[in-house]
Amino acid sequence: MLGSVMMVLPINGQRRNQAYLEYIEKFQEEALGQMERYRIPASITLAQGLLESGAGRSTLARKANNHFGIKCGGDWTGRRTYHDDDARGECFRAYKHVKESYEDHSRFLATKRRYAFLFDLKLTDYKGWARGLKKAGYATSPTYANQLIALIELYELDRFDQGVLKGKWIANPHQTFFANGLVYVVARKGDSFESLSDEFDISARKIRKYNDLYKGYTIQQGDIIYLEKKNRRASKAYETHQVKPGESLYLISQRYGIRLERLYKMNKKSADYIPQSGDVLRLR
Repeated sequence: MLGSVMMVLPINGQRRNQAYLEYIEKFQEEALGQMERYRIPASITLAQGLLESGAGRSTLARKANNHFGIKCGGDWTGRRTYHDDDARGECFRAYKHVKESYEDHSRFLATKRRYAFLFDLKLTDYKGWARGLKKAGYATSPTYANQLIALIELYELDRFDQGVLKGKWIANPHQTFFANGLVYVVARKGDSFESLSDEFDISARKIRKYNDLYKGYTIQQGDIIYLEKKNRRASKAYETHQVKPGESLYLISQRYGIRLERLYKMNKKSADYIPQSGDVLRLR
């Protein structure tokens, strides 16, 4: 599945490798940001990045900015490069920037069904995550989990999993979900734009804009709140939607992760349109 583009673990006894320390310093903020958005332990992300990329020095990392050995797969439409791994000339994903590799790694784990059980684990359970990744087939090496655990413990990467992000303690963090390839949370009682802004390090103004909400709106328990800009259309699995009693165009736009103005435009509806039960709306 994923390429085992792994380097020999550069640990001699308990000595720390300077290149690994520099990699951790360089990418720890990115790993923390991914933990905040996707609930993947930063220790796991950093350990995988270290191991799969040889601390950023592998050919795949240097030429394609691919730090996690992710192969193209049937659904990949982005840049690609070819590299000998389990077979000759295998297709690997290529990125313009390393940050894209980190983001794609998080989305890969969060959206593939075989990794879903990992998100039931605590963020601090790095051993469970490491063993779960091996169990789910992330890499072919029989010692993959032990290598990740050894890296985490030698470099004390688990310190990043304790809920501290940019000097803040994340108490009872929201679980993240996905719709149309987008990250969202379900609002809890007492949530506000400001509290979500503080937790996810996204401005309150952007959160309102992403969700087509006005400045004075009060978030209600159960609201779907997107943490990134909604798409212009629904995913390919959803062509149309038949309106159910009580549904508004806004609720439909949130359900499918579509910008509200695009939903109006696709269906040639004016701003005063009120959906009626049984109406069929285009989503793409």
